[in-house]
Amino acid sequence: MPAELRPLLRLLSLRREPSPDPVLHRGTSGQIEIVATSTGIGVRRAARVTEQLLDSVPVDHLMVVGIAGGIGASVEIGTLVVPELVIDLASGAEHRPALLGDFVQRGTLVTSDGLVVDPETFARLDRRGVVAIDMETAAIAEVCARRGCPFSAFRAISDHADDGSIDAAVFGLTRADGSPDLPAVARFLVTRPWRIPQLARLARGLSRATKVAAAAAVQSLQPV
Repeated sequence: MPAELRPLLRLLSLRREPSPDPVLHRGTSGQIEIVATSTGIGVRRAARVTEQLLDSVPVDHLMVVGIAGGIGASVEIGTLVVPELVIDLASGAEHRPALLGDFVQRGTLVTSDGLVVDPETFARLDRRGVVAIDMETAAIAEVCARRGCPFSAFRAISDHADDGSIDAAVFGLTRADGSPDLPAVARFLVTRPWRIPQLARLARGLSRATKVAAAAAVQSLQPV
């Protein structure tokens, strides 16, 4: 989402290029050239943008940076997740991220193409060692595997996916490109004013998690 990209743009002083699709931002960290973009939400958009990115510029290593929903008691809001395994929830395909920097990989991240709200599903994932869920990483990993490009993932927990704080109504407040749907937000606030504190908590979690993930990604670029 744009909110996930902004901390990276700030920390790395990346500048937008006049590229139409996908929109690219460039900069450097030491001797490392960096190109950044946002995928939007969902596996199809993530796969398409990843293909476009790899077609547009030579990439030696791809980093997935952003937020995820937490699963189980071992993760709290703001917890950094550098997974040792990424699984596509629909197909069961497994991908192992490359280690980058001096971080310790821990736990499994699963990717779903839709909103998961079933408590039994979360309980089953928790028993399997899954600590986070998102909607893009496995799709990006699949493209990278096919194209022979190593990838790493830096996700931070913005909410507890298994506590019901994000349902269909809240999920619908965001457009497919990851930007807020302001008319939908206005309608939500008018019709569900009692949920305003919940949205405020989610916004705080989003802000904290995006900064944690971006800082970790930048740190991984430093010499070990």
